[in-house]
Amino acid sequence: MYSSPSVLVFDVNETLIDIESLGPHFERIFGDAGVLREWFGQLVMYSMAVTLSDTYVDFFSLGQAVLKMTADVHGVQVADDDLAALSVGMATMPAHPDVADGLRGLKDRGYRLATLTNSPPAAGGGTPLENAGIAEHFERQFSVDESRVFKPSTKLYTRVAAELGVPPSECMMVAAHVWDTMGAQAAGFSGALITRPGNAPLPAQGVPQPDVIAGDLVELAQRL
Repeated sequence: MYSSPSVLVFDVNETLIDIESLGPHFERIFGDAGVLREWFGQLVMYSMAVTLSDTYVDFFSLGQAVLKMTADVHGVQVADDDLAALSVGMATMPAHPDVADGLRGLKDRGYRLATLTNSPPAAGGGTPLENAGIAEHFERQFSVDESRVFKPSTKLYTRVAAELGVPPSECMMVAAHVWDTMGAQAAGFSGALITRPGNAPLPAQGVPQPDVIAGDLVELAQRL
């Protein structure tokens, strides 16, 4: 059994905010909103590749580059307006319907709440959490830009714990992606998997399994 955490650290993209809101951009460019999932999977893979090869480019810029690559694969043209619209879309995704109530429930139970995201800090506009109307629930918002490596590098999770003034064992990573909970658990966190549509546990022997699995944040608050 995991030890009861005092701090919950949330992933942002897909865990708190809804990437499906980007579907119309992919419908317009590719004629198929389903290409969104192909693009997002490639974006996550290349963010990890960037870290493993000791290079760095911010997540939004990488997202534009992966969009161009995906367009080349599909044989379609991407206009500058499409790239600009995607960047705006990535910064202004709405929160999932359960998020505000779930966060209030967790806060009422005494948990400290923070976020750790691959997305870069806001440049002139609000952060994705501010734009989604849920920033007020969190005492800190951490970006990987400060360390210039992407999740699931363990140094990110240990840095967050240190800056919050607690040992990793008091932190639980809450994410819709097993690769994120794996990285956090390797750093000494416990892990909670939120099974948003398109996400599920990874039943592989030797892979750290999430300590808690919930369908949304309201259920997570009930489970904890």
